[in-house]
Amino acid sequence: MKIGLVGDYNEQVTAHRAIPVALDLAAGDLSISPEIHWINSEEIPQFHLGSFSGLWCIPASPYKNMENVLRLINFARIEDVPFLGTCGGYQHAALEFARNALGFAHAENCEVNPDAEMPLISALSCKLIEVRDHIQLDENSRVANIYDNSETSEEYRCAFGVNRDYLNIFEGSEMSFTGFDSEGDPRVLEIRNNRFFIGTAFQPERTALRNQSHPIVRAFLEAAINA
Repeated sequence: MKIGLVGDYNEQVTAHRAIPVALDLAAGDLSISPEIHWINSEEIPQFHLGSFSGLWCIPASPYKNMENVLRLINFARIEDVPFLGTCGGYQHAALEFARNALGFAHAENCEVNPDAEMPLISALSCKLIEVRDHIQLDENSRVANIYDNSETSEEYRCAFGVNRDYLNIFEGSEMSFTGFDSEGDPRVLEIRNNRFFIGTAFQPERTALRNQSHPIVRAFLEAAINA
């Protein structure tokens, strides 16, 4: 069982230090021992992605090679490989779907292209740097089922997110936004028809820094077991 961590590892990034611990805690809950492989965005084409039981697109974007990351997300979505995207991974999951499933080829990430014609990923009006915030979950969503609750409070470190002005393009599609903050901004996405495809604007891995296993990380590994 192999889990790929997709992004550009930096030991100075708190989330990058937390993710292996989060996986270890969740794996302990499930009595499994997955292999963990860091996949630098520039090296993605060198990996046989079909050999991974799960792919986690990690925080700290912009990535060195965004197009490679989008191609990997597309692979996970089309081939039904369990996928988790947190923070930057969540943003790029939405971007990949908008471009490749919905046909909005000009959808862009403003962090990379500030003059984007369609700024699907744009700067947050209020940066979420080292803060905790409340999130309301759709009662019938997969993520609410994972939490066994329709609300949660989670930790963030992000300055960009999915622009809610474009949420209408996802209506009626396979991708749903199923978690929102108190201001109505999207914070969770999922594809229900896939084995596991969830993105969160927050960083669930941070609970590992308090030696707490997170239900989303555990559910991701559960899906990977059966991949």
